[in-house]
Amino acid sequence: MKAGGLMRRVLLQGGSLALVLGVHQIARGASILAVRVWPAADYTRVTIESDVRLHSQQLVVGNPPRLAVDIEGIDLSSELRELVGKIKPGDPYINGLRVGQNAPKVVRIVFDLKQTVAPQVFSLAPIAAYKHRLVLDLYPEKAIDPMEALITERLRDAPRTSGSNDTSVASAPAVPPPATPPSGLAPDGGPPILVRPSPNVPAPRPAPTPVAPPVRPPVVVTAPPPVQDPLGDLMAQQSMRPGPATPPPVVAENRPLPMPPSPPAAAPRPVAPPPPVAVARGGATTSRTDRIIIVALDPGHGGEDPGAIGPAGTREKDIVLQVAFRLRDRINASSINGNPMRAFLTRDADFFVPLGVRVQKARRVQADLFVSIHADAFTTPAARGASVFALSQSGASSSAARWLANKENDADKVGGVNVGNHEAQVQRALLDMSTTAQINDSLKLGGAMLGEIKGIGARLHKGQVEQAGFAVLKAPDIPSVLVETAFISNPEEEANLRRVQYQEDLADALMRGIQRYFAQNPPLARSRQL
Repeated sequence: MKAGGLMRRVLLQGGSLALVLGVHQIARGASILAVRVWPAADYTRVTIESDVRLHSQQLVVGNPPRLAVDIEGIDLSSELRELVGKIKPGDPYINGLRVGQNAPKVVRIVFDLKQTVAPQVFSLAPIAAYKHRLVLDLYPEKAIDPMEALITERLRDAPRTSGSNDTSVASAPAVPPPATPPSGLAPDGGPPILVRPSPNVPAPRPAPTPVAPPVRPPVVVTAPPPVQDPLGDLMAQQSMRPGPATPPPVVAENRPLPMPPSPPAAAPRPVAPPPPVAVARGGATTSRTDRIIIVALDPGHGGEDPGAIGPAGTREKDIVLQVAFRLRDRINASSINGNPMRAFLTRDADFFVPLGVRVQKARRVQADLFVSIHADAFTTPAARGASVFALSQSGASSSAARWLANKENDADKVGGVNVGNHEAQVQRALLDMSTTAQINDSLKLGGAMLGEIKGIGARLHKGQVEQAGFAVLKAPDIPSVLVETAFISNPEEEANLRRVQYQEDLADALMRGIQRYFAQNPPLARSRQL
């Protein structure tokens, strides 16, 4: 009897332990399901997905910079060993890594870094197709400034663009430039993504020679005192920085590319007087900037967040990035009333950008417009057609718009946001910031785009701009729209989205919509503040 009673007590104690710890933790440690690496100039993300939550400790070591991460409760597995092969040579932050069993049930990962980083390590609860995720985000010590990146790109392209449309406008600013027809790439058999002026845009006509006043002798007109322009000052400062003998990769360090040599200065000559409204014209130089019209393009989703997935496996994040690239090239090859245009992408690769950061980036470069590009899915394949959305402060314009806004606003949960680090600033940045004027301008922009999308023969889901509380549209000072190019869940529209020609047509339509908007709402002169 005593032996039987003792056995019952042992069994009861074992059952209680199983209830407290769980069967999996008694039998073995956590199982690693997948590992993923998302390198980008902004930051590199490493994700370790497991069946239960992982606990970790990390230590940053300098000279040379390294990051050691101890993951508790697991044994070294083949999935963890795969991390070594997932590090790419072009990763801006990770040079390589080592992984090994540091102690019983403790795996250590040592990252050999290319530069000192500010790591963020956090856990994400299961959502969508993902189980538990341990996330390691490696940010640079000095965050990349979107404004500096845009200036560097503009200066790099200045020699290529200084002899184009802008120069002809600068030679005779009082004469209005010829109207620019809708831009588009001709079917020349070349690559689909090109940074060049559109072949459909006619060459600039030489401006008429201004007639000098008969009562005044010819004189050399000196330039007026420069207007205080902090953006131009920063460009000049960057151009005077000594560069290394061998330029480093842009993604590896947070510094601009070396400046190309400036062309020799031409001798002074008589010039026409400036127009009454002084709007900077001509190409950017190392000592001044022009009035650049900036359009922020926001390819939705990215990285851990694939967005919607079509029946054939097409991922929304890939399609919208391609469309954004094509639209970027058209914008960069265009100008409005002689002022060059420049596209700024909130992401230019496959990595995740939180919704609040997308808005902050657009506001940092003081964009004139914000265009978020998507290709959504619905619960049934019957849904089809393109849509354009603006922000609403008073509720969604339809139940479908409300459903879609809620779905898009959940992107941060899937993509993975460090709540403790971002939540407060995102709430401060997005809560109740929109204005009536911004929404009215957004509706005008959306209407122009919707008309052009219809013009390429695409079916519209709704014939008017809809409104809902999209978090990504809440920049208070930038007209902002969200374009759903099609329903990727519809097999026919998924096939269209995969076609290069359809992507080209979409980019053409969006570009014409932007031009139509600016034709009716000319951009104001401004000096961007740093």
